[in-house]
Amino acid sequence: MELDVKAFWDAVLRQDADAIRGYFHPDAWVNWHNTNEHFAVEEFIRANCEYPGEWDGEIERSFTTDTHIITATHVYSKDQKMSFHVTSFMHVVEGKIASVEEYWGDDGEAPQWRQDKKIGSKIKG
Repeated sequence: MELDVKAFWDAVLRQDADAIRGYFHPDAWVNWHNTNEHFAVEEFIRANCEYPGEWDGEIERSFTTDTHIITATHVYSKDQKMSFHVTSFMHVVEGKIASVEEYWGDDGEAPQWRQDKKIGSKIKG
């Protein structure tokens, strides 16, 4: 499995359709479970590249097996108004992505009910 996951994420964040396309098998697919959406490669590229704004991010964790790459990535708008964490499970065949299962979550404060209970603490300052 010879897939450069950092370069893949860089292409996604730059919204570079041609570069993104090169990482996928033509018949690959992407599922975004939080919004119950299934995309063919070209639909995924369109959804990603037409999403408004300019984006940046960093892979915070990655794990690779013989056939899968799992990443936890912090994705945020360059104007710092939006921030998300995404967990991606990529099935890789012959160095290309065959499928991606993704789970996106908005970053924000803990819900008020947990704050009221004074449970948990901040991960980052």
